[in-house]
Amino acid sequence: MINKNYHRLIVFTRYPEPTKTKTRLIPTLGADGAAKLQVQLTEYTIKKVKKLTKEISTAVYYTGGSQKFMENWLGDKFSYCTQRGEDLGSRMRSAFEDSFKLRFSRVVIIGTDCPALNIEILVNAFESLDKNDLVLGEASDGGYYLIGLKEIIPELFKNIPWGTDEVFSKTKTIAQQLGLNIVVLPVLSDIDRPKDLVIWESHKNNR
Repeated sequence: MINKNYHRLIVFTRYPEPTKTKTRLIPTLGADGAAKLQVQLTEYTIKKVKKLTKEISTAVYYTGGSQKFMENWLGDKFSYCTQRGEDLGSRMRSAFEDSFKLRFSRVVIIGTDCPALNIEILVNAFESLDKNDLVLGEASDGGYYLIGLKEIIPELFKNIPWGTDEVFSKTKTIAQQLGLNIVVLPVLSDIDRPKDLVIWESHKNNR
């Protein structure tokens, strides 16, 4: 059973400013279209996350905009923090450190690019941390859509080729070298490239 006093879900997202979000999709969707997609994906994720807010603490870590803009967009039911760090690894490490300093014992980070991520998988991620050190949700593009820890392990965020198809495999290799107990969740697809848009359409139409 999830204990809301000790579990935190962190959602990484970006305020939807045209030209600054979903940049790999701008050639296909245009700057405004890419920003609109960012809105849709984030709201789709937040809608599901709200079903867990009675059971866990949720924090939104964002770039762009301001806390007021984020609250006006997604509501005031979450904690909001700006992402800190030079790359994705350092930003996730900082977010984990924040939560462990607040004495959360199980922390999971997700993005907003994976519409197939559901409540059952999120609950499984938290429950898996009871007997394991690391939970990873493998993305079909070679990255990961979820990472969960019960203590900070800095090595997992160093020397990773972020944005490549080696992120998951490199992270898993490092974890194995450290002797960590690992749980890998089902492979899901992120919406990052033009060919991924058909996946989003199928989910969007089933909302």
